[in-house]
Amino acid sequence: MNKRKRIIIAGAAGRDFHDFNMVFRDNEEYEVVAFTATQIPNIDGRRYPPALSKELYPEGVPIFPEDQLEELIRTHEIDQVVFSYSDVSYEYVMHLGSRVLAAGADFRLLTPRQTLIRSSKPVVSIGAVRTGCGKSQVSRRVVRLLQEMGYEKVIAIRHPMPYGNLEAQAVQRFATYKDMDKHECTIEEREEYEPYVDMGAVIYAGVDYEGIVRAAEQEADVIVWDGGNNDIPFVASDLHLVVVDPHRPGNELRYHPGETNLRMATAVIINKVDTADYENIQTVRKNIQAVNPDAVVIQSASPIFVDDPEAIAGKKVLVVEDGPTLTHGEMTYGAGVVAAQTFGAAEIIDPRPYAVRSIAATFEKYPNTGAVLPAMGYGGDQMADLEETINQTPADLVLVATPIDLGRLININLPSQRVRYEVQEIGLPTLENVLKSRLKRE
Repeated sequence: MNKRKRIIIAGAAGRDFHDFNMVFRDNEEYEVVAFTATQIPNIDGRRYPPALSKELYPEGVPIFPEDQLEELIRTHEIDQVVFSYSDVSYEYVMHLGSRVLAAGADFRLLTPRQTLIRSSKPVVSIGAVRTGCGKSQVSRRVVRLLQEMGYEKVIAIRHPMPYGNLEAQAVQRFATYKDMDKHECTIEEREEYEPYVDMGAVIYAGVDYEGIVRAAEQEADVIVWDGGNNDIPFVASDLHLVVVDPHRPGNELRYHPGETNLRMATAVIINKVDTADYENIQTVRKNIQAVNPDAVVIQSASPIFVDDPEAIAGKKVLVVEDGPTLTHGEMTYGAGVVAAQTFGAAEIIDPRPYAVRSIAATFEKYPNTGAVLPAMGYGGDQMADLEETINQTPADLVLVATPIDLGRLININLPSQRVRYEVQEIGLPTLENVLKSRLKRE
């Protein structure tokens, strides 16, 4: 028998586990020696558990920090490193590839054909070319439209965020806030799950996506895949919608695997056209035409709403934005900054001098976030750090532009308002047009 190829999967607690399950777990040609982890705090030092790694890996698979990659390649005589995470620039990908090649291993990317799960139910998938394009808004809009089209059971499946006990998170179903409490969800998880629960929809997530899809099929009339970052879907779909952002023109052709998503798209949504420069919108439209001329192009706005605009005028405000949008999404502002500027805030307070512990470390790791506070909450300790940072900032008002009510999870002692935003199509075609043309009811 030929020697098994020795593999490291470089990931960030998401696609890496899915790639392992789909391609390597039961494949005797390969031996996955380790995962490496980056992007998300406190996800290394764990082990992919035996209950999920199955017979070929009775002791599971260890997870190491990515900065140990070269040492792992040399020590374990690794043959291939498989790149399995998302929303990184092409320059970043090839710097990592150069590290791998110099250390003596092949550098590999998997095709979507190897990792897509086939479902017996109709599937609509939503992806993006970068984190922070407005993909979650589009996903929620699609769920509402499908409900209005007569699908009684619209079930969402969310890209993985397994930051805790992996075995316990194999297949997770969220229909109530209590389900999130039971699974000890982080802020990042709640931001994605709670809006679905508020709509009366059910959402699945976890680690074992074959099991997740099969469980969802038992109660679904139609499945909506809600992607994470700019990753490729895990589930083969009848309609693939991809969101692009004219506030970052050109990013759709410079980040992995966003361009792959763009090239695979059935329809492309140019979001935020209400706040983007016309020239940037045209640049994005030209790039879509260049790589996917057959895609339907939809334009949408992302208007913002607050409960009391007059209370913002003339105030010194602390803006709290969605964490991943500012960190690996590389945005320097979001809906909170737009709200502060639109409604006449006197000043946006820079939170960096007041940041403590893990929040200060986040600013050090992502120095270009701008004078806004990312709502980082990967676990109880980081939530406490976020709470302390907010409360010691000398602001008159806190503008919270996260998809959930942050005040339910941490104690904000300052006056605060939520900034809400939902996608609205402009002109024709619309999302409803595309859904009705692609999903034919029996």
